[in-house]
Amino acid sequence: MAERKKRKQKIWYSLIAPSMFGKVKIAETPADDPEKVMGRTVEVSLQELTGDFAKAHIKLIFKVIDVKGLEAHTAFIGHTTTTDYVKRMARRHKSKIDGVFDVTTKDGKRIRVKPSAYTSKRIQTSQKRAIRAVMKQVIETLAQNNTLDEFVKAMLDGEIGRQTYKLSKTIYPVKRVEVHKSELLEVPKVEVKKEEEEEKIEEEAVEETKEEVAEETAEEKKEEEATEEEEEKTGEEEAKEEKEESSEEKGEEEEETEEKSE
Repeated sequence: MAERKKRKQKIWYSLIAPSMFGKVKIAETPADDPEKVMGRTVEVSLQELTGDFAKAHIKLIFKVIDVKGLEAHTAFIGHTTTTDYVKRMARRHKSKIDGVFDVTTKDGKRIRVKPSAYTSKRIQTSQKRAIRAVMKQVIETLAQNNTLDEFVKAMLDGEIGRQTYKLSKTIYPVKRVEVHKSELLEVPKVEVKKEEEEEKIEEEAVEETKEEVAEETAEEKKEEEATEEEEEKTGEEEAKEEKEESSEEKGEEEEETEEKSE
């Protein structure tokens, strides 16, 4: 009989959201080896992170990129919207303008964005093309002027929809603009390390400032002590001079009294 291999006991690892979402705990996953946790993905609604019920249709996707202890740090790799929300938006006798745009953010991260614009009535193909060009312009300018974290926040807050709504009024009034899907084309691998390095640099800077302040206070104390010693010395010298002057005056007075008595 072949001996059965003993299975390793599985441990629960906490999945931590990236810094743009406050590094909060989003889920737990079991594994018997930390390496098996690497690369796992988890889907969380934006409502769970923000508490805003209006964002319940947005599903965020995170991927584990680093494991330290019992904490598995994740990175944002994209988002989707629920199918019932998409079906509710698209109805008959209305036009839907879809777009797929690959853009590069200010910090060099490439992300694919898939927005959709909806009108209250059917519109011409030329109008659809013009509105699609407006969506592309808005997304590209936002990506060029913002980092990945800032771009993702603006996208999830509806900034793309608001700007597209304003600029497309001259073409045709758009009822709503939604980014139904996004996908990070390059998954960050050293995001956590960079954040830790930045935190270390900040801590070192704080320690340096504390040391500088301590040195300055020590120097100030030394200067104060030196000035106090000088003041004491000058005070003692003045007191001596006053005593000498008073003794001289007394001597002169005694001499005068003696002369008068004679």
